Amino acid sequence: MLRTMQRVRFNSQSVAIALAAGLLAYLTLFPLITLIYGSLKSGPPGVAGALTLRNYLVLLENWRLPGALWNSLIFSVGSSSLAFILALYFAWMTERTNVRWRGLLYSLILVPMIVPGILTTVGWIVLFGRRSGLINLIAMNFFGLEEPIEINNMIGMIWVQGTDQIPFAFLLLAAALRSMDPSLEEAAMVAGSGIVRTTLRITLRVLLPAILAVWMITFVRAIENFEVPALIGIPAGILVFATEVYLATKTVPTDFGLASTFAVVYLLITTGGVLLYLKWTAASEQFATITGKGFRPTVYDLGRWRQPLAWINLALCLIVFILPILVVIWSSFLPFYMAPTSEAIASLTLDNYRNLWRLPLVQRAMWNSFVLGIASSTITMLLTATIAWIIVRTKWRGKGALDFLAFSPIAMPGLVLGIAILWLYLVVPVPVYGTLWILLIAYVTKYLPFGMRACSSSMLQIKKELEEASEASGASWTDTFRKVILPLLAPGFVAGWIYVITHSFRELSTSIMLYRAGTEVIAIVLFELWDGGQYPQLAALGMVMIAILIAISLIARAIGARYSIQQV
Repeated sequence: MLRTMQRVRFNSQSVAIALAAGLLAYLTLFPLITLIYGSLKSGPPGVAGALTLRNYLVLLENWRLPGALWNSLIFSVGSSSLAFILALYFAWMTERTNVRWRGLLYSLILVPMIVPGILTTVGWIVLFGRRSGLINLIAMNFFGLEEPIEINNMIGMIWVQGTDQIPFAFLLLAAALRSMDPSLEEAAMVAGSGIVRTTLRITLRVLLPAILAVWMITFVRAIENFEVPALIGIPAGILVFATEVYLATKTVPTDFGLASTFAVVYLLITTGGVLLYLKWTAASEQFATITGKGFRPTVYDLGRWRQPLAWINLALCLIVFILPILVVIWSSFLPFYMAPTSEAIASLTLDNYRNLWRLPLVQRAMWNSFVLGIASSTITMLLTATIAWIIVRTKWRGKGALDFLAFSPIAMPGLVLGIAILWLYLVVPVPVYGTLWILLIAYVTKYLPFGMRACSSSMLQIKKELEEASEASGASWTDTFRKVILPLLAPGFVAGWIYVITHSFRELSTSIMLYRAGTEVIAIVLFELWDGGQYPQLAALGMVMIAILIAISLIARAIGARYSIQQV
């Protein structure tokens, strides 16, 4: 009897491992293989063709590849450097000084994280409008500027993307500063070193690997970005890898080979960036300063600069983080955009919000977004919970490869993932093309790394004795996983679930490659409204989307409080 139970338990575990490994390989390896195959194929998907390097030669011959590479590097290096510098300043202010209003400063910096990138981009475009942009009106009327400030250029792209990435970089840098042992800084101060010198010669040097890692991950996020290059770069004629891939799929007839070739080169660059990020993250362990002793990070006294710097910080936050959101909110109540005047105030209306619900496209997009969000987050977390158990609990030889596959989509930009999955299902006779299923597959693949991070960290905190006690009581592995492991994984599971569903609502780059009529999501409708010049309607829908994301976040906090975790 005991042998039979052990055999059943062994078989159920083996089935789980086989299914998880097979599904993971299907989601990650197959699209990559078909993408590379597509870049080497002479014909479109589904049509016989020979293997050739023609697509790569075409890119080199007409300078499209060097041009896209140059623009991508300038855009990514510039925006990541801007984000890093400002994020480091804000992190140092909030974590290492006694500047006033640190709590308010922290909150204001994080506000943009709930706002989709397309909305902040539109906000900056409206603010720098040539005729009625608020910033240009102020610059020309009060500062004597003769010509309006132009945002449709590389500097504008760098500014918009850089400011959008500050909150993300700020969180990482603030955590690094908060966890640094202050003994080295205190020794420098005792030796007579000032605040600036101590920061430059001690703090930044100790945190150098972490700083490089933060810069690199912001670089990768910038080179993957689609919204800013699409909304600002395309009208300005500045094409990067993201927009080259997108435009290659919009030509008639669609040049899938060229799009795939761009995507492969694009993927190689982002993969290199991710590998450098991992290397520098690992190197940061060599600079560890936290020991078993308790400590409190050094807080510098700013003296008479405490209040002036507080006002400067507040002004920076309001301009950089809040102003683009406010202009979107303002636009949502107008029949067409107008700068704030008495005439504009008299024109305020709720018609944009009322008319939204009369549009079948918006209703369908809302439904599709909810279905995809709930389904993708649930499937992603169940799959990654199983994979995390395999990696942490079993001695299976292939678990290292499984971990690598689960993490690999983080190096794949959304557009690359979209074109890879598009190629796969135009070649493989699985009828998901043009349906919500193909978007669901893409979302699950895209968010695997984030689900793994949430589940793996929680799995490591669960003692194995609990599972052994369940097995000793005669429970099968399936029952143990369902009744013991999943409930204990609840904090990480819920955190990952909320992350996936909120980001799936905002997902544009992958969706824009795979959607067809009838499968639109909210992000796609926002993009189409922008393309059609319907800014007030876009702003209204964006506000509704933000309200939905805030509601989801509040639910996450309530659930998190129940499980004694905190959602951010």
